Amino acid sequence: MTDNSEKLKIALLNIHGLIRGHDLELGRDADTGGQTLYVLELAQALSELERVGEVLLITRRVVDEEVSPDYSRPIEQLNDKLRIIRIEAGPERYLPKEQIWDHLDTFADNLVDFFREQAFLPDILHSHYADAGLVASHIANLLGIPLIHTGHSLGRVKRRRLLASGVDLEQLEQQYKMTQRIDAEEITLATAERVITSTHQEIEEQYELYDHYQPAQMRIVPPGTNVQQFTPPKGDELQSELFTRITRHLDAPEKPLILALSRPDKRKNIVSLIEAYGQSEFLQQTANILIIAGNRDDIDDLERGAQEVFYELLVAIDRYDLYGKVTIPKHHRRDEVPLIYRIAAATGGVFVNPALTEPFGLTLIEAAASGLPIVATEDGGPKDIMANCLNGELIDPLEISSIRLAIEKLLQDKHYWKRCQQNGLEGVTQHYSWHAHATRYLEIIEPIAARTEKLLRVPIERGEMGRDERALVTDLDLNLVGDDESLQALISLLREHRKSTKFVIATGRRLDQALKLMKKHRIPEPDILITSSGSEIYYAPKLTPDTAWTKHIDHLWLPHRVGKLLDEIPGLERQPKSEQSQFKLSYYIDRDQVDIDDVKSLLHREELSVHVQLAFGQYLDILPLRASKGMALRFVANRWQMPLERICVAGGSGADEDMMRGNTLAVVVANRHHEELSQLEDFSHIYFAHKPFAAGIMEAIEHYNFFDIISEQATGSR
Repeated sequence: MTDNSEKLKIALLNIHGLIRGHDLELGRDADTGGQTLYVLELAQALSELERVGEVLLITRRVVDEEVSPDYSRPIEQLNDKLRIIRIEAGPERYLPKEQIWDHLDTFADNLVDFFREQAFLPDILHSHYADAGLVASHIANLLGIPLIHTGHSLGRVKRRRLLASGVDLEQLEQQYKMTQRIDAEEITLATAERVITSTHQEIEEQYELYDHYQPAQMRIVPPGTNVQQFTPPKGDELQSELFTRITRHLDAPEKPLILALSRPDKRKNIVSLIEAYGQSEFLQQTANILIIAGNRDDIDDLERGAQEVFYELLVAIDRYDLYGKVTIPKHHRRDEVPLIYRIAAATGGVFVNPALTEPFGLTLIEAAASGLPIVATEDGGPKDIMANCLNGELIDPLEISSIRLAIEKLLQDKHYWKRCQQNGLEGVTQHYSWHAHATRYLEIIEPIAARTEKLLRVPIERGEMGRDERALVTDLDLNLVGDDESLQALISLLREHRKSTKFVIATGRRLDQALKLMKKHRIPEPDILITSSGSEIYYAPKLTPDTAWTKHIDHLWLPHRVGKLLDEIPGLERQPKSEQSQFKLSYYIDRDQVDIDDVKSLLHREELSVHVQLAFGQYLDILPLRASKGMALRFVANRWQMPLERICVAGGSGADEDMMRGNTLAVVVANRHHEELSQLEDFSHIYFAHKPFAAGIMEAIEHYNFFDIISEQATGSR
């Protein structure tokens, strides 16, 4: 055995989940997924490097008849430099991660005992996830070992996602121990010398939300890809049974395949790919589309969001008459995915990821490793990948023409396609293989282990009141948009107070239209985005839809009956399909021909439970009775337990009125639509600004002394 005494010794901590050196049970439960695979593959890659002498992968020992006896072995030797060490803590049985928190002190003490029994201490501790971060922080502070941390997911972000799914705050604490988790993450950030993330976006949209965030401690190291599993075509792909199966509905299966592979999720924006293809004669003549969107037996059995995606896809295919040119196979196995990429590459095809938001983009790396040029959204992770691989085109996912032109460019120019293929293969090897990942990782940790590089922490200010103590809510039209200079000044002001103030946009526009307008005016993604006149709620950083709100407003909502009744009324004209959504019917109203009160009376006489809303004097929206901007705002405020007195609402049209009534602080900007909202002048809590647009909002912030008085009131009331 080689003498490893002078080489680097690394201890990786991953406490929860089931980890062993073979046949990982990925997907067995929520705790045994991508994180366990990442940690195992990182450990294996590090152990193969010459400069590394010892790698310990430390996890919790489990003795449980319900799981394999492999997890009860105290030590599992994987190779001459890599061991899995299993530490006892708490009950012997397998526990989900939320139940491990009470046993972390025991885990830390037992791990210290293990280290003391060894002939050495590790040079580096690297913790994965919050529970391991807390244990590693205790040990790092006790034994003086430098700490590296990878969060994988963060409590502040997950809290938003769980609230969106209908979990209430009490359940967050009882079931998910969320406050305990966030406190552990703060302690870990206060202790760690370096924090390793996958993308710039992860830093900007997640870690910056923490008090102990230090820009200098962050390092970006994209996760490695198994380049032995994802490989370029071998030459026999088009003779495979899989090729025959997934292309059997295509008229000309030999044509290049435009491949999309993702969950059936609205944010993945797959329908825009169909639209782009449907609007291009060249693409329809030249190529086919293959969409791999999960597995299904019956669309009706899928959850509602997935049903909507498939409905939109099928409608778009029918609209452009793309039968025989587009295929959406019902089933595929996980182990068939590498071959699917190779099949698309063998046909001379393209991989397309048109997602509205893409934090990392692992499928892009898998496609590149398979010799498949890519077309990908310019949002988030794909920008980093494209900069490293130069193997395709970035597109604006909100512009159909951008998607169409990018795919056409790759399929029209075979030399360019070939260059992108070669660049992708080289780029993946250089930047995204596990060897590349481990090598970059060593460059980061070696100076830390040698004590030649230490994090110089800058002073931080911890909020007296904790987080998100107030919110600024505004519409897009007639509020934010109109004066770019004052808009950018307001955005800078909000950035200064980001940790204590939620930024909320509430608009009548659909999600895609709102994102397009925000992009045009360089408006950052808000913490909460209320769209379609209050019928949809989304949360940053991944535009997570609030499914609890969707269920709440889908009460006595009968849009077909409403449409049938109103479509026949003179003076009402349906707005284009782009303005309609699942919970919003939108009309143009000619008020010389029809009175809005008559419309309300007609709907009520027919016992239709709806909310009728007029905006800008000519736009009539019919919503479920429980849906409006004001109701959506109050729903969010209640879920976050944020008093309405700490919420400042800016409005400019009648559609904003119910947000501004009641206990919120409010401002009507000077450029409001005609005399709409003038009826609110008698309300003492509603400020009528002298300035228009964003300047009027800043005027109100100063008028209310919003960033100071709220904190003082809140502090005084404790």
